[in-house]
Amino acid sequence: MNADILRMPGVDLYYEVRGSGPLLLISQSGEGDAGRTVDLVDRLMDAYTVITYDRRGLSRSTVPGAGVSVREHADDAHRLLAHLTDQPVIMLGQSLGASIGLHLAVEHPEQLSLLIAHEPVSPWLLPEAERAEHRKELAELQSLYREGGLPAAIGQVKRVLGITEDAESDLTPQPITPRRQANFDFFIRHDFTAVVEDELDLSGCRTRILPAAGHATPHHVFDRRCAAELAELLGTELVEFPGGHNGNTSHPRAYAARLREVLQFAG
Repeated sequence: MNADILRMPGVDLYYEVRGSGPLLLISQSGEGDAGRTVDLVDRLMDAYTVITYDRRGLSRSTVPGAGVSVREHADDAHRLLAHLTDQPVIMLGQSLGASIGLHLAVEHPEQLSLLIAHEPVSPWLLPEAERAEHRKELAELQSLYREGGLPAAIGQVKRVLGITEDAESDLTPQPITPRRQANFDFFIRHDFTAVVEDELDLSGCRTRILPAAGHATPHHVFDRRCAAELAELLGTELVEFPGGHNGNTSHPRAYAARLREVLQFAG
């Protein structure tokens, strides 16, 4: 594994590169840092050179003094890719990572050969009334967290995002360490706000995008609805993956196998 820090104006971004083959950038969501998808990466690195990273605000990357926008997250990903390669890469975006990928697809289409957008947390994709409802839902979660901390909010976060408890066996333990608690804090306090305030115009986007969703994600939750609306907007089908919103971490074996199928078909 190659691990390093990319020093950029305003942020230091920690990243890891593992494997060999075509470049695959995984942009994780939630409190997930470069190591959160280790079980998935382990099952892809024989066929792909996998790039993972700590978003700004998480773990070994810089924690900004103020908030952050989805566009800023996308600019970080753009600069990381420009540092690593001058060729287009495949991107797997998960949740907020998918929202980041949509910005990258619009603003730097030359960097992506394909974006798999798994349940983007992008309320702007929804009809107006529904959009307002889910933005309010996220703001209420922030208030719940500020009042009672992670124990009070975590159950509702799982419900709102469609995170399932079912998981494959023998996964790498991911305990709630102080670092992970700090990541949750940044995610809920700042990234939720970034999601609520985010806007993007996909018209004219030249990047190939595959909207994706978890097989077990309840169809009414807003990120699954965002994926469905994205598929309708693009005039394509919604690709299903094993597990729920968090299938990449809960079902890494099945998720990796499905990803290989999708990429082989897409190629």
